[in-house]
Amino acid sequence: MHCYFHLVHTHERILDETGIEVSDLEAAHYQALKAIQELKQEGEVDDVDWHGWQLEVVDEAGRVLLSIPLDAAQH
Repeated sequence: MHCYFHLVHTHERILDETGIEVSDLEAAHYQALKAIQELKQEGEVDDVDWHGWQLEVVDEAGRVLLSIPLDAAQH
């Protein structure tokens, strides 16, 4: 299945226009956690106030499959 990883907040959205192909929801969750870890390694999570932001995993139809709060992922 093809999934997109959007960063979303109440009034802001940073959309993933490309997405990736994953085998199942578990693989999508793994990729989402990996993306958050990459943000941390780049220092972007610490430099930005991510309170209230979420990483949403969305399918091709636009349905939200997973939602991971970024402020919780920092701890």
